[in-house]
Amino acid sequence: MDSALYVVATPIGNRADLTDRARQVLRDAEVVYAEDTRRTGRLLAWLGSQARIRSLHAHNEAARTIEILDRLDGAGSCALVADAGTPLVSDPGARLVRAVLERGHRVVPVPGASAVTTALTASGLPADRFAFLGFPPRRAPERAAWIDLACRLPMTIVAFESPRRIGHLLRALEEAGLGARQCVVCRELTKLHETVRQGTVSSLAREFGEVARGEITLVMEGAAGAEGWEERRVEIEREAARMGEEGMSTRDIGARLVEHFGVPRNAAYEIGLRFGGDRGDRGA
Repeated sequence: MDSALYVVATPIGNRADLTDRARQVLRDAEVVYAEDTRRTGRLLAWLGSQARIRSLHAHNEAARTIEILDRLDGAGSCALVADAGTPLVSDPGARLVRAVLERGHRVVPVPGASAVTTALTASGLPADRFAFLGFPPRRAPERAAWIDLACRLPMTIVAFESPRRIGHLLRALEEAGLGARQCVVCRELTKLHETVRQGTVSSLAREFGEVARGEITLVMEGAAGAEGWEERRVEIEREAARMGEEGMSTRDIGARLVEHFGVPRNAAYEIGLRFGGDRGDRGA
């Protein structure tokens, strides 16, 4: 192989999606660097590759970068793979690629599967412009900022989330006033139990209320595709009044406004207080 760092996309589930070019590179590479060496080892064994496997993850990327630069300085070659999909997409490797380019060595992309683009093509949402937001942060302040950004972006949004937290994320988006946004939850893409669920954020929050299994990619329409509830306040209040006349309670009106109009929960409750069929009871 020519001396270079080969950045190789691997299947996100179905091994048949590995390209012929990627097969050849992974068979011929001297060393393959991977985040999970056991998972990549199974792929290399399936290919019949004799390449050495070395770990490269967030905690050792700096040291591995020096090692790889030394190899390339000696006219060697190596490959970088992700556990699944395209390297560097919510995975380490950016520091390495930048250092290799700055040293004057070649970086050769070997494209293939990506959960981001695969989910987009299955979502039915606009893909002419989209924003990939990776995984939502775990810490509350950063997570709140992430959700605020998701509220404001005018293009389709793609994100990853763990199966244990997808229900929490959907409910947080609903509470932020995005309940009426169109949304698609993709699980186990290209695998045996692949599922693609389409609906509003609110309806999917109910469906994924319990712990879901499998890798999750979420696609949601942007702000440009979801009319702000404030702009529809007259219509919303008229609908709330109608529900109140039918005897619906404050709580039920609020829940309906969140689900069908994307009204934030606090605002929906305030409107429900004004029009709910139980408002006379509260006055007593």
